Amino acid sequence: MSIWSRISDALSALAKGESLADVFTHLRTPPERSAGFAIAVIALGAKMAKADGQVTRDEVSAFREVFTIPQSEEKNAARLFNLARTDVAGFELYAQKVAAMFGPDDPALSDLLEGLFHIAVADGEYHPSENEFLMQVSEIFGMKPGKFKTLRSRFVPDSHPDPYQVLGVNPDTPIKEIRAAWRREVRNCHPDRMYARGVPKEAVKLAEKRLIAVNHAWEEINKERA
Repeated sequence: MSIWSRISDALSALAKGESLADVFTHLRTPPERSAGFAIAVIALGAKMAKADGQVTRDEVSAFREVFTIPQSEEKNAARLFNLARTDVAGFELYAQKVAAMFGPDDPALSDLLEGLFHIAVADGEYHPSENEFLMQVSEIFGMKPGKFKTLRSRFVPDSHPDPYQVLGVNPDTPIKEIRAAWRREVRNCHPDRMYARGVPKEAVKLAEKRLIAVNHAWEEINKERA
């Protein structure tokens, strides 16, 4: 069964009177957890979006920065997006439900926030309101400010990224520890590890930009320390 079929099954509960936020309480275990991940990215992405009206092709394209969406499933993705955008519940409730779905310090929450960064910068811009939104979501997820800055530095093209910040280390960290941090981040990009965290296979492209960023950061630091 595809991730989109699982999403359709999960959303069928809405016909029984549940809200979209309630759906997350039923998606705590594999393989439902991967559907929960996808729903969370699309639902929170909808809350972040500024456009009104129906989902445009550009908005669907933004989600393609995160998910492989077959043409036959674009309507399902658009339906989910519109459900979240028109839902009276605020994004804070969504974020709280998602945090509870995965649990404290779950690495999947970082993957999810990366997905939202992908969407935020898909149009080539990163607005202050998007930054504020993502910062508040990260706080609800229980993420430390330093981790948020690390994720932000991998996506936001407002300046040359600090390689130390990209790897989540300090400039005075010994090179041996920096190498260990780099290797840890590379391992975390492996598809098998992502699947184990609940990231659906349709979203493994999340690792592409992360891997490029961490490898470039390590090369820059290693060259500087040589």
